[in-house]
Amino acid sequence: MQEGHYKSALILGVCILLGLVFLGFFLGSSAIKFKEYERTVTVKGLSEKEYPADVALWPINFSSANNDLAELYASIEKDTNEIIDFLKDNGFEKQEITVSPPGIGDKLSQGYEKSRIEFRYTATQTITVYSKKIKDVRATMNKLAELGKKGIAFTGHSYQNSTEYLFTRLNEIKPVMVEEATTKAREVAEKFAKDSNSKLGKIKKARQGQFSINNRDKNNPHIKKIRVVSTVEYYLSD
Repeated sequence: MQEGHYKSALILGVCILLGLVFLGFFLGSSAIKFKEYERTVTVKGLSEKEYPADVALWPINFSSANNDLAELYASIEKDTNEIIDFLKDNGFEKQEITVSPPGIGDKLSQGYEKSRIEFRYTATQTITVYSKKIKDVRATMNKLAELGKKGIAFTGHSYQNSTEYLFTRLNEIKPVMVEEATTKAREVAEKFAKDSNSKLGKIKKARQGQFSINNRDKNNPHIKKIRVVSTVEYYLSD
């Protein structure tokens, strides 16, 4: 009876031992394969293109001075109408032109001595052109001297008053640029895999960077340089 129990226990022990050996081998092999499967390479792909701006935001700033407030308002109104007519003659529509309220300054209220003031009141006015006619805007800007000869004093060459050129068609070009960036990233990954005697597998993770829109250079703000960088992580295998 005891001998039978001993043989049964021995057989059970051998089976358990063999099972543990096979289990250890299987787990070890799986771990190795899993580790190999986790080999990856992370690469970046750049897409960079130039496009013309499609909207111009052009502020036209001018000023006038007078000791009589009523005459000052009349002068500003006259100059405003002159500029609007000038813009319309150069192809701009009424809906493309916006006139802001004038800003009036009183030098006496600012503490200036009356004896040192030539003109007590000053007025500044801004007329803004918002247009998709980029070429017309640039051409008309060069003609403002014609109005200057009529006595209109243009001001405002600061950064805040500079002409802005906008690119608003980003959604149209996004798919093409993302595809190009991803293709370039894969080319880099394939080169890496080849140099390391590996095979390039599927994408593990991909991240599209932010699109940036900048002027091509300071002399051509109406031409935009658009770029995006895609980061892609690929699996590698032997």
